[in-house]
Amino acid sequence: MLYLSGLSVALALSLIPSNSEASLKEGDCEVCISFMGRLYQSLKDDDIKFTSADIEKALVKKCKDAKGKENRLCYYIGATSDAATKTINEVTKPLSYHVPVEIICEKLKKKDSQICELKYDKQVDLSTVDLKKLKVKDLKKILEEWGESCKGCAEKSDFIRKINELMPKYAPNAASARTDL
Repeated sequence: MLYLSGLSVALALSLIPSNSEASLKEGDCEVCISFMGRLYQSLKDDDIKFTSADIEKALVKKCKDAKGKENRLCYYIGATSDAATKTINEVTKPLSYHVPVEIICEKLKKKDSQICELKYDKQVDLSTVDLKKLKVKDLKKILEEWGESCKGCAEKSDFIRKINELMPKYAPNAASARTDL
């Protein structure tokens, strides 16, 4: 009898959801929620049938154009051609039932915690930032986001000069707002 009551207590405890791994905190899964939310909205806007196969096609197509953290998310869920695992069904099936993206991302977090560790990079306000105070890494990132590189740049001042040259093309509003040019 004592054995049976211990077993029922263990069973009851296993059914109680643990807060440590579930329930998303503020800022958790930022990339996942944003990307999946835009995917879901585009599916609705384009009148795509909510079948797993159609959602998978749309997801793979969206992931081909994804860059940065969103591309990394696509890699983690197996929606890129070079992905090691394929957990794409963890996204397509719930989306076909119109499950909220927050819940989908929460379930993905349980499968692979890296998914919810992805955060968007902070955007630099080029109209007000002092480029001389940025790190070379940040200057390179600005050029990279523009699809440009700085061949032959050895000094920080070379990167700043290149950014100032290209700013009117890639960030015209910031270029016109700057007073130091």
